[in-house]
Amino acid sequence: MTDSEQSKLIISGTALENGVHEDANDEADGGVDVELRQAGIPVESHGARLDLALARLVPEFSRNYLQQLIVAGAVQLNELTLTKSSARVKAGDQLRIELRPTLQSQAFKPEPMALDVIFEDDFLMVINKPAGLVVHPAPGNWSGTLLNGLLARHASAAVLPRAGIVHRLDKDTSGLMVVARHRQAMDQLVNLIAARNVSRQYIALAHGEWKGPRTRHVDLPVGRDPRNRLKMAVVDLAKTAGKAALTDITLLQNAGSYCLVCCKLHTGRTHQIRVHMAALGHPLVSDAVYGGQVTAGLERQALHACRLAFQHPMTGEQLVFNSPMPADLRIAAENLCLSYNQS
Repeated sequence: MTDSEQSKLIISGTALENGVHEDANDEADGGVDVELRQAGIPVESHGARLDLALARLVPEFSRNYLQQLIVAGAVQLNELTLTKSSARVKAGDQLRIELRPTLQSQAFKPEPMALDVIFEDDFLMVINKPAGLVVHPAPGNWSGTLLNGLLARHASAAVLPRAGIVHRLDKDTSGLMVVARHRQAMDQLVNLIAARNVSRQYIALAHGEWKGPRTRHVDLPVGRDPRNRLKMAVVDLAKTAGKAALTDITLLQNAGSYCLVCCKLHTGRTHQIRVHMAALGHPLVSDAVYGGQVTAGLERQALHACRLAFQHPMTGEQLVFNSPMPADLRIAAENLCLSYNQS
């Protein structure tokens, strides 16, 4: 059982189905009861780590979830509260645990929010995501995500993996996303993306005058940066884990020491465009993570998913969607003497 997809979290006889429950906010008001469990440490767990001993005694919950409870002060050993999973236990020790929701276990809950939906039918919807909106719950962003908004918009989202999300945009990347509303449509969309039959194009502002061929086919594998695990990087697959990453990048306009480019994804690796542009010596404007300088009044990386095209997974209709450059990017481009007319 994983924390984000727990089928049932029992709290005083109440089940949180799929992490979604109408009373999930009650914890903030002190209104959530907890289930208390007590047990003695058996001989076979003598000397084990606290989290491992708990996982054996409460096997219906994942070790990660139990570690969260330990950090939250919900576990006592011989009436002493412990907050380190690495603490060792002895045979005969008495454990007491409060099974209660954590931020992660409550992440999959509906939260009404305004969504810019530009297309919707019974099977899918296309959303114009604003910069600043996180797509999926993760550490530091357990609520207020697109997933939470989808759960509030459609009851059917609760029975779909990841509420129907089939691909993601970075928090500070704006633009078009397709989301499934039906399980068969979701499976087909995943297949279309895997087969590279979903066309995804982005507009970007970058540092440096673009030189050489107008269009470059970038074939550079992307993986975790071995020097900074919080970043991605172009990697040598013989030395570092990673995956093939393909991007076509076309110059639209140069203006002094900046350029406006269109990027077409053939694969969808984490931070792919940002990493590829930085590797070419053209980090995105205001993308400080990958070497860009904050400038032109822009507070987030200058990247926008401007075009999305695919065959409808159920009807076969060819769908094409375009999203104009949002105001902050348009103003930044004007400040850099760049202009973009989407055709």
